[in-house]
Amino acid sequence: MASAHPSQGLPSGMDPSMVDEYASQSKLLQEFVKIPSIGKAWVFTSKDENASRAMVSVSQSDLLANKKRSFLLNTHISKGSSKSASFQWSPFPVEMSGVSAVVPSPSGEKLLLVRNAEDDDSPTKLEIWGPCQLENEIHVARSVHGSLYADGWFEGISWNQEETLIAYVAEEPPQPKPEFNDSGYRKEGSSQKDYRSWKGQGDTEDNWGETYSNKRIPALFVANITSGEVRALKGIPRSLSAGQVIWAPSSSYSLVFVAWSDDNGFQETPRKLGIKYCYNRPCALYAAADPFKEEADKPSIDSNKGDTAALVKLTADLSSAFFPRFSPDGKYLVFISAKSAVDSGAHNATNSMHKIDWPTDGKLEGSLSVSDVVPTVMSPQDGCFPGMYCSGLLRFPWLSDGRTMILSSAWGSKEVILSINVASGEVSRVSPQDSDYSWNVLALDNNNILAVSSSLVTLPQMYYGFEDSHTDKPCQWDWQEIPSPFPKPSDKVSSLLADHKFSVIKIPVSNPSDKLPDGANLPFEAIFVSGKDSASSPTIVVLHGGPHSVYPSSYSRSLAFLYAQGYNLLVVNYRGSLGFGEEALQSLPGNIGSQDVNDVLTALDFVKKRGLIDASRVAVVGGSHGGFLTTHLIGQAPETFVAAAARNPVCNLQLMVGTTDIPDWCFLEVYGKEGKNCFTESPLADSLTKFYQKSPISHISKVKTPTLFLLGAKDLRVPVSNGLQYARALKERGVDTKIIVFPEDIHGLDNHSPTLRASST
Repeated sequence: MASAHPSQGLPSGMDPSMVDEYASQSKLLQEFVKIPSIGKAWVFTSKDENASRAMVSVSQSDLLANKKRSFLLNTHISKGSSKSASFQWSPFPVEMSGVSAVVPSPSGEKLLLVRNAEDDDSPTKLEIWGPCQLENEIHVARSVHGSLYADGWFEGISWNQEETLIAYVAEEPPQPKPEFNDSGYRKEGSSQKDYRSWKGQGDTEDNWGETYSNKRIPALFVANITSGEVRALKGIPRSLSAGQVIWAPSSSYSLVFVAWSDDNGFQETPRKLGIKYCYNRPCALYAAADPFKEEADKPSIDSNKGDTAALVKLTADLSSAFFPRFSPDGKYLVFISAKSAVDSGAHNATNSMHKIDWPTDGKLEGSLSVSDVVPTVMSPQDGCFPGMYCSGLLRFPWLSDGRTMILSSAWGSKEVILSINVASGEVSRVSPQDSDYSWNVLALDNNNILAVSSSLVTLPQMYYGFEDSHTDKPCQWDWQEIPSPFPKPSDKVSSLLADHKFSVIKIPVSNPSDKLPDGANLPFEAIFVSGKDSASSPTIVVLHGGPHSVYPSSYSRSLAFLYAQGYNLLVVNYRGSLGFGEEALQSLPGNIGSQDVNDVLTALDFVKKRGLIDASRVAVVGGSHGGFLTTHLIGQAPETFVAAAARNPVCNLQLMVGTTDIPDWCFLEVYGKEGKNCFTESPLADSLTKFYQKSPISHISKVKTPTLFLLGAKDLRVPVSNGLQYARALKERGVDTKIIVFPEDIHGLDNHSPTLRASST
């Protein structure tokens, strides 16, 4: 009888000697993955100034089941007279199974739970909870609307101040489609079960690209929580996609929301381009009437304009306006703008903040003036405020003075908490200024702040902040560590974290240019993570995507797992990253594949020359534009890296421009400022040649580095064909190459569906 093959029963490419190592790594990965993550938080005040309560959302991933579980954890806060507070946590969290969104009412006396339908035949459920009971459950039929948007961008779920109505954004109801059978057109009222039929899809409709491909147009609705009646907000044309709705102070125009127009394609043709991570899509603030208002209280409608006359565009002279928030006294409507991104074409850029003086009588007649609160910072002075980079605002971001907003923003390679006085425009850093840790605000408790802080080598820890009014220094805050309600990680994980350190390193530009503005010649940053024997350990260069994003110093379980394996990490925030001023950011478009590549090599040389790493043992990893850089680096510096991994990488812009949901990105990053003007759906041969020359595939003949490719088969941002073409070309040239395709996954490779399976090619 023949003996079994030694690798029988093992996955392809794996031999018996690797089994124990893989088992050990798998066990360690599970230990990192099961550490809880802190999400949102809400604080509810009481009549007793020394007591309040808080609710924190927590998530925990189950690696083997390939899903994420969400929980709510409650705590009672007791505040002493000596700037201290005690937290009494509930012993057990409450799991939020099947819940898409959790939205407390302003008083905290009611709680909305949203349960989106899992199929086309089930209704969406809105659960209204009061103290210890379910007060109402509203079932919304698919004929009224589809699932609520709960994605953090279009999402807008807002209670009115009286806590009787909830405004929200949901998918419009399905549009009628033609259906045909053997006899011809199917008549209205006939049952589909009566005969075979072919369902025609009718005219195709654009969607907002990556993550939104199966979503219908976002529209506005208001639900009466007592009667359960749901009404659509009429008068919004289907060419506008609505989101981020909030209630206005007493006014005939009760609702304020953001809307994005379809007309943002080449020469403003009706074409929806991808919107995920794309702040350069023009948008504006609008005001409209509550559909439940009495007819007499609604604004008058011009019969010549129809229902659309009931809409008021509040920011007609500004190319971008989002995250609207009213001041507590109703005098100001404050919002963020990405006009730098819209005007330049860069998909993300330095934000600005603006305000509108809201009419005291609530009548929106004539033009409303928009004034600046925080302008775009072009070139920050050393150590000074680099500009706003804001990815979200609290639902209620105000201190008790009604003029000071608290928000989180990128500041170089860190995330910080800022206070902004919307009356004076004064900006102050609230989180500790002598720390390289990253900080994020979770919620406000009157004039105190509930926040979370972490670093690449430190697990997230909650803090409670007190403003120090007894110091001459402006905006000085004291921070008290909150005892963690979470169990400690395993001894092994704790030991691995304790054995590592990190530092934020300023890297001088290697080739400053007189052709670039001053801000583009300022040092950029890299974060270096090392263990006890860093000089002899292998190093992984980690690159973020975008390219206009940033890798902050906050905790990342994926990076923690990497350095736990004994690697140093060099995380490079090359010029073009967020957090360093607008001039540095805008220096990259037109120079991708050269400036960013040189910055990465400069950062690597910086740590090499200081003897921090072993130059012969360096690998590189990155996703999206980070994958673009990864594949460029192994082509342009073929002797530098011993291994590489690329997740959904941009490898061939010539191929990508005709298949991606953001073809304008290709033109902007290749041509620079001129890219916005020369963008077209039918690029000429000269453009295609330039796209090829800027692409990693133009250097493929020099590549010798073994490379792993991780590709999402349903990626609309960088379609799977991009990575596959490059990887197959490497195989054709005899380079050691491994390709793993995730059939159900998209660009981020973060699908938590239990049906997710990886297939290896």
